[in-house]
Amino acid sequence: MFNQHAKWLTVSAELPWRRPIASLNYLLASHVWQQAHNGFTHQDPGFIDLVVNKKATVVRVYLPPDANCLLSVWDHCLRSRHYVNVVIAGKYKAPQWLTMAEAVDHCAKGIGIWEWAGCNQATEPDLVMVCCGDVPTLETLAAVSILRNHLPDLKIRVVNVVDLMKLQPEGEHPHGLSDQAFDAMFTKVKPIIFAFHGYPWLIHRLTYRRTNHHNIHVRGYKEEGTITTYFDMTVLNDLDRFHLVMDVTYRLPNLGTKGAALKTLMESKLAKHTQYINEHGVDMPEVRDWKWGDVSSR
Repeated sequence: MFNQHAKWLTVSAELPWRRPIASLNYLLASHVWQQAHNGFTHQDPGFIDLVVNKKATVVRVYLPPDANCLLSVWDHCLRSRHYVNVVIAGKYKAPQWLTMAEAVDHCAKGIGIWEWAGCNQATEPDLVMVCCGDVPTLETLAAVSILRNHLPDLKIRVVNVVDLMKLQPEGEHPHGLSDQAFDAMFTKVKPIIFAFHGYPWLIHRLTYRRTNHHNIHVRGYKEEGTITTYFDMTVLNDLDRFHLVMDVTYRLPNLGTKGAALKTLMESKLAKHTQYINEHGVDMPEVRDWKWGDVSSR
């Protein structure tokens, strides 16, 4: 039904006597990272890939990182005409990263550097950590907090993506970033750790023509996991905070002994996690109760 409707929108837009109609809005709230029931057989993020295949003139994909961003995105979608808007946001309790005013500004841009979480745009970073989706955003910020604690001199740029189409070149999609804007945000030479809600190769597909594509390392869903804890789903797919920290140590060999020690610590955390959920059936308190240092004040 999606395929037929998207094609109809494409053709009907070329007919001058056809008025634009209200957009078709999908809200996907039961997603792969929260396997409380049904498990492996019921959810996967492949619908995103299907949507991106359609004409850029009619499809939009949004992954708001928190509730305020969801409100902003959904308001925009309900007001839009002649698109298929796909919005992915989990239905379970999650952190609130931005105030409503900040969320409106962030979602209008579709992508942005979160200076409160890392270094600002004027600072040359050592690496860029990117998140797209509510669970990937949580795990990325948790990883950043670990890195800031153990490697305080490391300059990390945090980028959050709401509008997936921003990753495409502007010649491929009307929402796409110019090469100059993309390079300014993602740099031309620095390592990029990208935590994504869906299948990792979609990010490579959208960015393969970018200057720094060879430095983009994507973590996402890779067909692992079934009915288990929320955090274990990310662990099984290497999207969790501990794997993301380890990815940083792999791609910054100049961290030396400090990086090696941090990698060893993360490996021990993963072992502890597995033992804990096998014994208790829930995630460790340090994962369950984790909060960003100043989240409560935002």
